[in-house]
Amino acid sequence: MPRLFKSTYVVLALLCVMYFITYVDRVNIGTAAGPIQKELGLNNTQLGLIFSAFAYPYLLFQVFGGWVGDKFGPRMTLFACGLIWSAATVMTGLVDSLWSLFAVRLLLGFGEGATFPTATRAMQYWTPAGQRGFAQGLTHSFARLGNAVTPPMVAALMAAYTWRGSFMILGCVSLVWVLVWVWYFRNDPQDHPSITPEELAVLPPRKDTVRPVIPWGPLLARMWPVTLTYFCYGWCLWLYLNWLPLFFKNTYSLDIKSSAIFASGVFFAGVVGDTLGGMISDRILHRTGNVRFARLSVVVAGFVGALISLFPILYFHDITTVAMCLSAGFFFAEITIGPMWSIPMDIAPKYSGTASGLMNMGSAFAAIVSPLVAGYVIDVSGNWYLPFIMSMGLLGLGAMTAFLMHPERQFEDAPAEAPAVPASAVLVSGDRVVLFPGL
Repeated sequence: MPRLFKSTYVVLALLCVMYFITYVDRVNIGTAAGPIQKELGLNNTQLGLIFSAFAYPYLLFQVFGGWVGDKFGPRMTLFACGLIWSAATVMTGLVDSLWSLFAVRLLLGFGEGATFPTATRAMQYWTPAGQRGFAQGLTHSFARLGNAVTPPMVAALMAAYTWRGSFMILGCVSLVWVLVWVWYFRNDPQDHPSITPEELAVLPPRKDTVRPVIPWGPLLARMWPVTLTYFCYGWCLWLYLNWLPLFFKNTYSLDIKSSAIFASGVFFAGVVGDTLGGMISDRILHRTGNVRFARLSVVVAGFVGALISLFPILYFHDITTVAMCLSAGFFFAEITIGPMWSIPMDIAPKYSGTASGLMNMGSAFAAIVSPLVAGYVIDVSGNWYLPFIMSMGLLGLGAMTAFLMHPERQFEDAPAEAPAVPASAVLVSGDRVVLFPGL
């Protein structure tokens, strides 16, 4: 069988397509926001509320969805999630008010909330340990590819079928992936009919034949610095995803097609950053064997690079310079993705779905507050640059909180308490206690 069609490669490809589709379905509203805002009579603050609606259930289902993925396996979890997000996307084309649009965006967040933690669970056993950074970077690069192609693709669909028709078409495409996934994937690689012994030999062994009981307290204590760091990244991510097309459209008086092209150019920089960050992190790990240095060096460099890249927009406002600065900022922010999503797998391999869900809560919470703050700031100040300038502070904070993460310390369950000794097995003689283990 050619290497291209190894089962492990096909599974990774399916996950890449899922990341691509889920981001198309969550950011398409950014491109369609102009006609939606006009037809439904929304101001920027209300539009920010619509952008944030996705994130309320998305936040909730990061942990709950990760737990479901750990408990029931990625195959059926992603099948159920896909059915929900496909339906939500189709239904977006049927809305007629602020609150009906808010409701379908909530449903979309409900469907997509468990996807990334559950995908991490799938990668846990379908990816060699030394290639985790690459796998996470590659899958997330497809998410950014989804970001990049969505503006011009949705603009073209809107021109041909209206904004309502574009959502219906994209929802049907999502459904195709759902059916292929449930047909092909297996939770345990050993159960797949096309897996080869050579592939199994390099995959990590399954140790969780019994469904795990999550040690919530200790796991939260280990993961909170990762969650906080990822919040700082998420603030910038959701600002870009939701507001960038409108930023170019309203700041430079562009039409939808032109603003979509500029936004697409910025998002393509993230595609490169995602893949490169994971590859660099894995290369450092292979050369040094130092997990902490391999992850943190790339993460800190990404935050600092993104911060420096945005500085020129304080002084230069021509569209070419601003587009280049925003592209560089997005590139550096995205190189953090591969190592960040590897950290839950490094820290808690047995609970990787739940641990990655805890981490992604940071981004999900940012997805709530970042669009709301940006919409309010734009309405109050009329300054479309200000939200991007504010994000520089979060990038600096993320660079500092990254040093609180310790991926080199693998999470271990609390040791079981020693069993109580039966009374009949103890004999007290003077000041001595004699144990009879056979009794």
